[in-house]
Amino acid sequence: MGKTVQDIMNLIKENDIKMVDFKMVDINGQFRHVTIPAQNFSEKTMQDGIGFDASNYGYAVVEKSDMVFIPDPDTACIDPFCAIPTLSMTGNAMIIDNPENKPLAQYPRNIVLAAEQYMKDSGIADTMLILPEFEFYLFDQVGWKVSADEISMGLDVNQAYWNGDVDGKGCVVPKQKAYHVAKPYDASYECRSEMCMLMEEMGIPIKYHHPEVGAAGQFEIEPQLGQMSKMADASMMIKYIIHNTAMKYGKTATFMPKPVYGEAGNGMHVHMLLLKDGEPIFSDDNGYSNLSETAHYFMGGLLKHIASLCAITNPSTNSFKRLVPGFEAPVTVGYATSNRSAVIRIPAYAKTPNLRRFEIRNPDATCNPYFCYAAILMAGLDGIKNKIDPHANGWGPYDVNLYNLPEEEKAKLKSLPTSLEEALNALEADHDYLTAGGVFPEVLLKNFIASKREECRQLASIPHPAEFERYYNL
Repeated sequence: MGKTVQDIMNLIKENDIKMVDFKMVDINGQFRHVTIPAQNFSEKTMQDGIGFDASNYGYAVVEKSDMVFIPDPDTACIDPFCAIPTLSMTGNAMIIDNPENKPLAQYPRNIVLAAEQYMKDSGIADTMLILPEFEFYLFDQVGWKVSADEISMGLDVNQAYWNGDVDGKGCVVPKQKAYHVAKPYDASYECRSEMCMLMEEMGIPIKYHHPEVGAAGQFEIEPQLGQMSKMADASMMIKYIIHNTAMKYGKTATFMPKPVYGEAGNGMHVHMLLLKDGEPIFSDDNGYSNLSETAHYFMGGLLKHIASLCAITNPSTNSFKRLVPGFEAPVTVGYATSNRSAVIRIPAYAKTPNLRRFEIRNPDATCNPYFCYAAILMAGLDGIKNKIDPHANGWGPYDVNLYNLPEEEKAKLKSLPTSLEEALNALEADHDYLTAGGVFPEVLLKNFIASKREECRQLASIPHPAEFERYYNL
């Protein structure tokens, strides 16, 4: 049973809450917020909501931009980063209308709810469980400048290999050798433990945290499997907690896919499985890797639409600096068991029927998680509806290291897009699976593509320091 308005009022009183903060999500998947004094919060607030200008969020045109935000009481939690006692809630955006307001179809939270409803209406499943893996870097210093007279960036990590002769104190982590290193090499252990404790306090069960491969301060926090729409909310809060806890410890966190040259990039692998009436429909003792025909069709949908999916799951120019060989990031369209060189990996350790699943390995956390998870579901459902067999289409299973194949064999394989521009072209040509059932509005996709094309154009016009090294003296 969900929380009521009275539950929220009790929470405010019991915790001496002074401010109520409403967190909203823009088109890029970043939090925006509006705060009101707690004494102004009432049942009317929950019914009438908070007005805001949606044009500044990337959703609506200026001439019809007045929207209203309706908080969801089930998302209420005490914000641990506010010195003044503050209650935080997220929720849904509505179009102002008579006699009743209508959901803003472009709002990310409404899209993920629409995708879940589309799944239920299809009769295929009633629940999608997902598990995103959050990889990130913690830096001790970072800075950048982009101007006519200087284009530069710099970062530092006290224990990085380049500081061995300065400030390593004997605890220097070698390049690309940080995976699961223990104290004293794991200097941010307490910081990450606090992150996980805060997530647990906010109702986000955590599986584990650990150092990742990147020796310049790369780590991973992994939640437990959860319902897709709730995990989308949780994803926003996980990033919020990581960023703010890092600042508390004098560090800065980034989910940027490739912030450090020569080191592993940050991905957000997404594990998934479907349930119907509480029973897993991806499990089959007799199928390849114990997965059902339905699971294979779902994978087929993902692989068929993977190029256009990349525009939503990897929506930054930096995303494609991660998707290169040599760093356990996928570059090939295919599936396999325990194979990290394929874009879809079936974990061999998931042996019980209720855990049998697969992960898609290309996404990163620059995505809007609501768009990302909804798009993955829609692609998979399209695969099931149209019985897209990944094996029949030549997409695997690839039980070999795809990075080390002879060049003539590599040439036979389909590759992921190598740039955001290429992914946007694919999305423009292939998006009917997203607009099915009205889940992704056509106008949203057009706005998204236009915005990202402009982003590509702007970044392509800026000289890069590496270009000076290569071209200055020609």
